[in-house]
Amino acid sequence: MSYEIIVKLTLLISFSGIATIIFRKLPILVSLPEIQEEKRERLISIYKRRLKNFNPFKKFSYENFLEKIVYKIRLLSLKTDNKTFQWLQELRKKTVEKKKKEKDNYWEEIKKKMNEPT
Repeated sequence: MSYEIIVKLTLLISFSGIATIIFRKLPILVSLPEIQEEKRERLISIYKRRLKNFNPFKKFSYENFLEKIVYKIRLLSLKTDNKTFQWLQELRKKTVEKKKKEKDNYWEEIKKKMNEPT
């Protein structure tokens, strides 16, 4: 029961606070001129003007465009060069391992041949 009283009292105080704020600000709000419609029309006219003057190719530069394309081609070639270099390193590593393995087997094969009866 006491919680209900506290809740009702808080609700009543909140509504009275809101009402006093509204009654204090009401004369100021009434005295303000209505200029909302003018701003809306003005904003619309500004957007229309900007849309008319909007030209995406106005600042287009062929040199910059060409520079970007050449840069991308260069980047692509560097990436492919790097990848092929990695492949070459892997192949070299594999060949070195094979040679080591062949050398080890070479002496073992010779020993086997020496020990075999002919």
